[in-house]
Amino acid sequence: MADGFLEKHHEEYEARKEAWLRKKKHLPKTVKKIERPEDV
Repeated sequence: MADGFLEKHHEEYEARKEAWLRKKKHLPKTVKKIERPEDV
């Protein structure tokens, strides 16, 4: 195995993970409210 192979792939993984987390945080949260029937 080449020297630095694992380190290089780990750095690429961390960069992808950081980008994914940044994208995830900017997405609007969808909250579905459950409508309950009123018992009279």
